[in-house]
Amino acid sequence: MSDTIYHTGIIERIDRDKVYVKIIQQSACAGCHAKSMCGMSECKNLIVEIEGNYDSFKVNESVEIEGQSSLGYQAVFYAFVLPLLLVLGTVIFFIETNRSELVSAFAGIAVLPVYYIVLYFFRDKFKKKFVFAMKKLN
Repeated sequence: MSDTIYHTGIIERIDRDKVYVKIIQQSACAGCHAKSMCGMSECKNLIVEIEGNYDSFKVNESVEIEGQSSLGYQAVFYAFVLPLLLVLGTVIFFIETNRSELVSAFAGIAVLPVYYIVLYFFRDKFKKKFVFAMKKLN
């Protein structure tokens, strides 16, 4: 099992020290020949920001992006698992301190915007942690 994940993409924009690559994220059934019949296929365009000097690349060129699979697990943890634990922990805390269920539910929901605002302020730190590389397709 490989520790590296590969995605193909197209260069959208090139800045001095950054390249923006558009990748198409597809669900498992997006490539199915019957996708038009069932309507379950899902396809999203994502822009990935890659830092570095890529002077030999051009806009609209097809490239391959690679990243560590462990970064995917960390992203899922920060985006889904940790917020879930915060909501559950907040609700349980408020219920155990003899607050009403309505107050506990609102407190659990109120913790989410605070969490995502904190994530936003630490985005530069996450950019250094979640690093991708890029190479030309053969």
